Amino acid sequence: MITYIIPTRNRPEVLRETLRGIEALGDHARAGGAEIIVVDNASEPAAKVPKALANGVTIDLVRRTQNEGAAARNVAALHADPASDWLIMLDDDSHPLDLNFVESLRRQPGDVGAVSADIFLGASAQEITGREQGGLPEVFIGCGVAIRRSLFVALGGYDHRFNYYAEEYDLAARILLAGYRVVFDQSFRVLHRKVTAGRDMNTILGRLVRNNGWVMQRYAPEAVRREQLRMMRRRYRRIAEKESAVTGFAAGLRELRSTLAGQERTPMSADLWRRFTGQAATREGLAWNLSLRGVRTAALIAEGKNAAEIRAVMRELGIVEVPTNHAEALVIGTLSPGPMFDAQHRFVHDSRVVVPWRCVDQASERLAA
Repeated sequence: MITYIIPTRNRPEVLRETLRGIEALGDHARAGGAEIIVVDNASEPAAKVPKALANGVTIDLVRRTQNEGAAARNVAALHADPASDWLIMLDDDSHPLDLNFVESLRRQPGDVGAVSADIFLGASAQEITGREQGGLPEVFIGCGVAIRRSLFVALGGYDHRFNYYAEEYDLAARILLAGYRVVFDQSFRVLHRKVTAGRDMNTILGRLVRNNGWVMQRYAPEAVRREQLRMMRRRYRRIAEKESAVTGFAAGLRELRSTLAGQERTPMSADLWRRFTGQAATREGLAWNLSLRGVRTAALIAEGKNAAEIRAVMRELGIVEVPTNHAEALVIGTLSPGPMFDAQHRFVHDSRVVVPWRCVDQASERLAA
């Protein structure tokens, strides 16, 4: 059995469209049944939902007296049917495009704690404009991930202090520290309509710098902690300038500085940190894509999240970074799955282009060959 978890606030029509999207998936018998738990984060007026969808999926509405952000998912998890194996985390503007992910969840070995979705952006399945930003090989995005219910409850779910933004990084870190893996599966396809109502860039940038700083402070090995904090601040300062949200960034930075020392440190080992940042997946992926081909020069293209980690792995492998027109290979310079696959599509006609890491299905296919 699976449980869809959807927090919502003041977006009734957006929520209705998401429920219609789940209804269109049809019968959930092959999942062993399904339920939806909608958590109303103090909407005004209060959210209203039917008791069940036409496809038989039941709906439980849980109302909260204040906006609890992502931590509302924790309340939903406690309301989930004990027979439910997986919690399918969605936003009120996201839903799966099909039920192919059900078979994928059944096949997951016991050490997989979470399965990340391939998240598409667009107004509908017929109007896809690209993929969602964010995430890493072992860090999921909150609007499209399946998490084992027992593990989620045991870890206490999301840290309520984050509200929204980077709370997934914090939970993914705790999943890895607990001895589990996070995997990405392209058969798990989610549509994110990404409705902008209620989004304020100053609030977003403030939380991004504060929350990502907390993650670095909590989990980065001491040898790299300060540098990781500096890199994070530079990244979000650039984004804030681009989005005209410098005021919010500055407020978030002040809050980070006043709370940094109070974050409990649970530093990862060097090997676990390499997994968390995507370096481990990059080492495997580039060793396959470049070293086994005898490639010795490469250029980074479409640079994005954690490009520095890709460069570090290239140096480890003895691959020299050169200008594009002199490169034997063009390495897509982001570890976020959405931008990585979008860039791969853009450069599909250039045989030199390689992705820095491989998803589970690609790895299995190549090993079988």
